[in-house]
Amino acid sequence: MTAATTNNTSGPQATPAKWSSQFAFLMAAVGAAVGLGNLWRFPFQVGQNGGSAFVFIYLLCIVLIATPILIAEVSVGRRKRLSVVGSFRELAKDVGATPWWGVIGFVAIAADLLVLSTYSAIAGQIMSFSAMSFMGVFANGTADAGLPLFSGPVLPAVWFSLFLGITMIVVAAGLRAGVERMVTILMPLFFVLLAGLSVYALTSGAAEEALAYLFAPRFSELSGQVFLAAMGQAFYSVAVGAGAMVTYGAYLDRKESIAANAGLIAGADTIVAIVAGLMIFPIVFAFGLNPGAGMGLIFEALPKTFAGMPAGSVIGGLFFFLAFIAALTSSIAMLLIPAVFFEEWLGWSRLKTVLLLGGGAWLLGMVGLNVDHMAEAIDFLAGNVFLPVAGGLGAVFVGWVVPRAIMRDELSDASDGVFRLWRFLVRWLCPAAVGAILVFGLIASAGQ
Repeated sequence: MTAATTNNTSGPQATPAKWSSQFAFLMAAVGAAVGLGNLWRFPFQVGQNGGSAFVFIYLLCIVLIATPILIAEVSVGRRKRLSVVGSFRELAKDVGATPWWGVIGFVAIAADLLVLSTYSAIAGQIMSFSAMSFMGVFANGTADAGLPLFSGPVLPAVWFSLFLGITMIVVAAGLRAGVERMVTILMPLFFVLLAGLSVYALTSGAAEEALAYLFAPRFSELSGQVFLAAMGQAFYSVAVGAGAMVTYGAYLDRKESIAANAGLIAGADTIVAIVAGLMIFPIVFAFGLNPGAGMGLIFEALPKTFAGMPAGSVIGGLFFFLAFIAALTSSIAMLLIPAVFFEEWLGWSRLKTVLLLGGGAWLLGMVGLNVDHMAEAIDFLAGNVFLPVAGGLGAVFVGWVVPRAIMRDELSDASDGVFRLWRFLVRWLCPAAVGAILVFGLIASAGQ
């Protein structure tokens, strides 16, 4: 693949690398989308926002908002085969628009590095909980007196550093030897563990109550807050706005169908979220836990609950290992996105890029571990401001700036009816919905 085949006449050179197969692309993209948000944020969002009412609106938002933006981002990446900044910037120049559209990529990169610093700290804690569960710490009741592998000022930093170090090693190894090899092993393992734990929960927990909570119609609980929460969860769950789909799309072969692959990615991510609910809620209801307890459900309530279950140490250890896989496949994307940009624009080697970017995320994460409310502020800035801005501007760019003919070329396998529907959604509904997420999210935060 050369720069000429991507319609570049100047500027950064297109990446020569490609995924070895459609399976590798799907595992990487699904891995980027599937994360801790599916395993803990989706269940407690369901718990706090009306159960099945939230699930119904969430599914609509996946189809009508998240997937159209996902298609747009993959299309931009494959069109230019550059970093998230380069793809938006060079495509804008191609169509006679200002290259300042590349700022979308800078916003996405800033969000990724911010989230990586806090995400890795949470993922490190998950690693420690998996180890402690397998060791029988929670079953022995010692967790009430302290967490032997995650207590004091040093151990949280050690686990955080370990998780971030694993992420850096994978990204430094390159696309095929590192990222592709890791995701093609971890994601199938993730699905097997998720399915097994869900079957266990449904057969040993309060399955009927959990199914009713998730799927029995309760439309009387619909409200503006439920709509907003469902839109936000759908947007963040599929990883749009973070630059992952633009970056991964840059390695996608032109013979692959963007629309079909986007449907598989969004579908797999949605199934994971629903199945995660089927894994967690039977246990929650069987033991009388609060379904809306949020992160406290994972780190406080569930470990004690696993201790009271048959083979609870193993089940708990597998649950936290499952969460570790989800966190790692997402963190790989968060680091790869800025790494590709710095390589492209500064000519840095992959190792130098990863060491500098990973080192910066480590320093910021250490600040977050030691300064009260720092991690919450970073998470709010990235999730409530940067990601919606990048996703919304991306939809506007593809819908209004990029000519119809270019997008039709990228989506040549789609029928005329499907293409017209997608173009309508990405031009009108998606920007409006993302704008609502941004505005009302900021208003709600200001009122707290």
